[in-house]
Amino acid sequence: MTKGSKAIASLPSEAHTALRLLGQRLRAHRLAANWTIEQTAERVLCSPTTYRALEAGKPSVSLGLMVSALWVFGRLDDLGQVFPLGEWLIEHRRARRAGGTSAG
Repeated sequence: MTKGSKAIASLPSEAHTALRLLGQRLRAHRLAANWTIEQTAERVLCSPTTYRALEAGKPSVSLGLMVSALWVFGRLDDLGQVFPLGEWLIEHRRARRAGGTSAG
């Protein structure tokens, strides 16, 4: 078993649920746009089978394809809300750069 497939096999149930819900959101946007799976797959630049896997929340589908699908639906900016940087982290990073500290 490869390292990637071990990671996929050991995903917690909460992660599987989140992926499934994300897939459902993709499906809802596709249906709202009145696009078939084939039309959407063409726009995302993947096969219909792969796009179906995205909508099913399969963890083996690449993150790049998910980002491409978000772009196709005009929702790419939503990625910043998925895992936002806290203000403290942003300010801390700026302070470290200004102070001239470096790792290594």
